[in-house]
Amino acid sequence: MENVCKMLTSIISTTSAVSSAASSAASSAAVSMTTGIGLPEYGVLAVIALIFLLSAKEILSASKYWKKSLCASLNMSIFPLLLAFAGIVIFKVAEII
Repeated sequence: MENVCKMLTSIISTTSAVSSAASSAASSAAVSMTTGIGLPEYGVLAVIALIFLLSAKEILSASKYWKKSLCASLNMSIFPLLLAFAGIVIFKVAEII
């Protein structure tokens, strides 16, 4: 009878150890599989490109090389970056709130 009690105690402790290990593995897997919603990390590059293009537009508008075609080319690059910048700002403000 004593051997049976030891055997049952051993089985119960092994089962509880396995179940606790499985539950901790499942909870850590659930945590590691979640990702944050947001914009890519390349948002900094988009902001730097926007600053560069806005600076170039401002400098070139005062030069003798300024033409309507150059203005149109810069605007085609600047407007999508402005939209991306607005999205980044809105997301960061929403993240704080």
